[in-house]
Amino acid sequence: MVSPGTSRPSSAEQRLVELGISLPAPPEPFGTYAEAVQTGNLLFLTGMLPTEGRAAKFVGRVGAELDVEAGCQAARLAALNGLAVARKYLGSLDRVTRSVRLGVSVATSADGRELAKVADGASDLLREVFGKDKNPCRLVYGVASLPLATPVELEIIFEVAG
Repeated sequence: MVSPGTSRPSSAEQRLVELGISLPAPPEPFGTYAEAVQTGNLLFLTGMLPTEGRAAKFVGRVGAELDVEAGCQAARLAALNGLAVARKYLGSLDRVTRSVRLGVSVATSADGRELAKVADGASDLLREVFGKDKNPCRLVYGVASLPLATPVELEIIFEVAG
């Protein structure tokens, strides 16, 4: 994406504005762990859930209580929470130089055939904000259950500038 009137790509913070995306308040940990840990130029986010405040916005398993579209929306919300945590930790998403890895756990019924479509809810958001040239590698897997009975949980690794 290029900023109007320039040939420079828009920054992540500018893209949020252009896309009309307001990040939620960063979620507080639900246990004894850090939601963001930086080592060198890598920022690790863990346990990003589709929550609003202290409550799960989506509850259930994809393919059982929820359809693929609801799972995709849950993944997007979890990614928004991840961006909010990253911004809180870094001060600005413009410090992110690349999305390195996206791990997506999907609570699913036994057959779980459309997990990649669910994960696209998170992947698409990261692509919209950071650009397609900064797509992360991705691992998606189905699990029996997740914290708060949510349908998805994300692990995100960003490369960041000093």
